Amino acid sequence: MTDTIKFLLYNIRYGTGTGLGYHLPLPFAGYFRPSVKNTSRIVDFIKENQPDIIGLVEVDEGSYRSGKINQAQWIAEELGYHPVHETKYGTQSLARKMPILNRQGNAFVTRRHVVAERFHFLETGMKRLVIELEFDNFVIFLVHLSLTFNSRQRQLTGLNRIFQGITKPIIVAGDFNALTGSGELELFMNAANLINANSEELPTFPSIMPWRQLDFILHSPEIQMQNFAVCPVRYSDHMPVLCEFSCPSAA
Repeated sequence: MTDTIKFLLYNIRYGTGTGLGYHLPLPFAGYFRPSVKNTSRIVDFIKENQPDIIGLVEVDEGSYRSGKINQAQWIAEELGYHPVHETKYGTQSLARKMPILNRQGNAFVTRRHVVAERFHFLETGMKRLVIELEFDNFVIFLVHLSLTFNSRQRQLTGLNRIFQGITKPIIVAGDFNALTGSGELELFMNAANLINANSEELPTFPSIMPWRQLDFILHSPEIQMQNFAVCPVRYSDHMPVLCEFSCPSAA
């Protein structure tokens, strides 16, 4: 028997939006503006698609921008789902002590029964969080990798070490920041025996005129991907990625 699951991956940029106005009157000024109105649009988009599992990158866990609302919990409450979230910076990072930064994280939101949830922190880079959710018949990871090439490569090595000993099929999804192209993931994918669900390498960034694939869903060969799509939605600088996949049921 197989189990079909709908999965949505979305870097929501803390709900702060996008567009030319984002950089007025100063570059990245939009980063500091209130985000509730735009986040509400994101919530409506997610509710329309009713995914079983949602992977959210760049989530505001309750700064002044979001009106002190944890965006992952907001989405979970709207859907009646379960949220799993954590600050993306290392446990000893100064970012955890700085306003706004200490409320920046990643999250899963799901309606499926979770067997176990774990937080890992990579050894290099500023953004180090890896969220792991274990389900009956597969394990899924959420990442947001470094902006610098050498740091990303070391993070990928560390990510592969996390996979060691896992016997269930895996999915690893997130913003990989593969600025030089998907080719920089080839060694990692070969070592971890993973396939890119985006077989046509459709671009996901920037949402206004996408030309780069930064957001990836990689999976074990046992997992069969269907209905993969990059959604033409511009509530963030990234476009959301939506797919359905089937996985052999647990024995």
